[in-house]
Amino acid sequence: MIRPMARFRLFASQPPPRPLAGQTAVITGAGSGIGRALAIRLSAHGCPVAIVDAGAETLEETAAMLSGPALTRQLDVRDRQGQFAFAADVAAWAQTPIGAVFNNAGVGVSATVADASPEDDEWLLSVNVDGVINGVRAFLPLLLEQRSGSIVNTSSVFGLAGIPYQSAYCASKFAVRGFTESLRHELVGTGVRAATVHPGGVKTNIARNARIHADPRGLDRTHEQIAAEFEAITRTTPERAAEIIHRGVDAGKARILVGPDAYVFDVLTRIAPTNYFRILSKVEPFRSMSPAGK
Repeated sequence: MIRPMARFRLFASQPPPRPLAGQTAVITGAGSGIGRALAIRLSAHGCPVAIVDAGAETLEETAAMLSGPALTRQLDVRDRQGQFAFAADVAAWAQTPIGAVFNNAGVGVSATVADASPEDDEWLLSVNVDGVINGVRAFLPLLLEQRSGSIVNTSSVFGLAGIPYQSAYCASKFAVRGFTESLRHELVGTGVRAATVHPGGVKTNIARNARIHADPRGLDRTHEQIAAEFEAITRTTPERAAEIIHRGVDAGKARILVGPDAYVFDVLTRIAPTNYFRILSKVEPFRSMSPAGK
């Protein structure tokens, strides 16, 4: 039996979202790619931005590109206590409500399941999953207290579909999706939202920074060649991704698809939930994801 308060929460509606402009934004992985583009865009829209990245040099480069107030911290998102300390710093620093917390930091690994390095998979999962969870748990109390704001967690189109040679990455992004959707349901009636971002191919350094020890397709490609092939099929710039994410959060969307390829993945996994990859592998530019010789 559902208790009266639980029943009320279950069917309660959220208030209309407040535009991010002018509110504080928190962004992890802000040293490059989508995180940097989000920081620059939101700063230009009047948002004080609190940004972190594991790389001090790239983080400072981002800070130099901002047009408004910024709080910067070098931080590995795997550091739970570091995340809570950063949240305390943001609470003391912010002069406006926190409009959104973007748990955006992520890393990549490419390998077959048979040949994967357990250490690489553990590294990826700790950054992509634990890093997101740490960020949510550090900042959620602040959002609940102010009864507004959004938790925005970056998944991937690989959080919609399982792709060969990306088992650990897919596992992490499916985990982010499930965690965020569960959180979203819990937050109904609190004034706080949760959204999952599913980027398709975006022109970032994730492939170049990924851990790849051997060509998983058995074609003897170098890491540089694999990264170059990935970059050749990407169609969305980080700036365009940031724009889509910003507009999606302002609109109160629960799922934000970034790029035309994200819509392809979304539709195919709905209409062909067990056969989507057979279709994807026959379509350019997705053919490069197929196992060698197939």
